[in-house]
Amino acid sequence: MLQQITVPSPLGKLVLLADNSALRGAWFQNQNHFGAIYNLQTIPEGTNPILKQGQDWLAAYFAGVHPDPQALPLAPAVTPYRQIVLDLLLQIPYGQTKSYRDVAQAFQQKTGRSTSPRAIGGAIGHNPISLIIPCHRILGQDGSLTGYAGGLDRKIWLLEHEKIHYEK
Repeated sequence: MLQQITVPSPLGKLVLLADNSALRGAWFQNQNHFGAIYNLQTIPEGTNPILKQGQDWLAAYFAGVHPDPQALPLAPAVTPYRQIVLDLLLQIPYGQTKSYRDVAQAFQQKTGRSTSPRAIGGAIGHNPISLIIPCHRILGQDGSLTGYAGGLDRKIWLLEHEKIHYEK
């Protein structure tokens, strides 16, 4: 059974969604694509061991610890293409970045299929497990800031929190 919990953060409230087997979503309130495919109005608030793990992960992250997102059971409801992209994002270490082009090249190496940086950007923009699957670590080819579903102010904060250099 799906349940949700609202967690405070330095960047505003985050809504976590999980069942008893995996985290299904993490969104900043009022971000683009909030709730993804889920109607959060119909999902009860509550807690379960997965939500507790997600809450603990976020507390550690905001406290400056570098928790491993792959330590959490993650199950975003996305297409197979988007799942490959999200898996590639999970390989970007804390404090490091990649460009959309880098991710497109990694996608081609992994699958043998070419894709465009723009298509990668579309997949990243619809990441339903924001922050934990680190889409904020994606910059333009020249190191510049690009879009972020949670808003550029949040992306800047997250990059600075991880001490990542970017072009202003």
